[in-house]
Amino acid sequence: MEQEQPEHETTRVRLEIAYDGTNFLGWGIQPNLRTVQGTIEAAMGVLFTKYGGAPRLTVAGRTDAGVHATGQVAHVDLTPDQLGALNVRRGRSGADSLAYRLNGIAGLSSDVVMLGSSVAAPGFDARFSATWRRYNYRVEDASIARNPLVRNHTLSYPAVLDIDAMNDAAGSLLGLHDFATYCRPREHATTIRTLEHFRWTRDAAGVLNAEVRADAFCHGMVRSMVGLSLFVGEGKLSPTDAVLLLDARERTSEFKVAPARGLTLVEIGYPPDDELAARAALTRQRRDQS
Repeated sequence: MEQEQPEHETTRVRLEIAYDGTNFLGWGIQPNLRTVQGTIEAAMGVLFTKYGGAPRLTVAGRTDAGVHATGQVAHVDLTPDQLGALNVRRGRSGADSLAYRLNGIAGLSSDVVMLGSSVAAPGFDARFSATWRRYNYRVEDASIARNPLVRNHTLSYPAVLDIDAMNDAAGSLLGLHDFATYCRPREHATTIRTLEHFRWTRDAAGVLNAEVRADAFCHGMVRSMVGLSLFVGEGKLSPTDAVLLLDARERTSEFKVAPARGLTLVEIGYPPDDELAARAALTRQRRDQS
């Protein structure tokens, strides 16, 4: 049963979140394991000890172990007592002060940071109102020297990669498809997605950057498509193999899934405020039918 907007006695607060995923076992709470959601909710538990304890977060996109985020979005529903407990601090009050208070509990050296918090627009749902998600994947190939300072955020690859071939493969995957080949199957979950953008570039330092955007991603989809791209870039696969494997609609050993450390969730897209509720309802309907 998916979480829906509670009754009017609560206030929905939108949170903007960034984290270094290196030492997290993914987003979702797992018993006796350190996760992003568990860490944030533990801080809220401290903040709201006298006011019902930690409320539950709903996130726009659950990230896997080792995946980072600079533009994650979540929401939380606060009771009047919890909202009232957010005293004025440095000109902030109520929902606007939640991020500030949580950062204070986490400390300056924390690997998860609240970038901001605010009262959510009517109908907003961090997960179901979203229209697209954008990720970035970074690779140092053998054409440049490895930088040890970015080893937890950039994949080092032991070959020189052909970026033109990689873009040929990436472009062939755009559009509405069944991405079963590039997803880890989950029971009762659809693998049909619309891939809106997938392109590789090199920055001034020579690092390859993949920008990937879709309406949503199934489990492991981005890292699988990156893994395919790396094999194409090295010449182990042809750019045309991307579609041939896609059409097979089954998992394959023709390429390796790329490691998590190069992947960062960069941005979540939402419609205008007056379309948030309709978008959430439509997304729920689609998920229920899948």
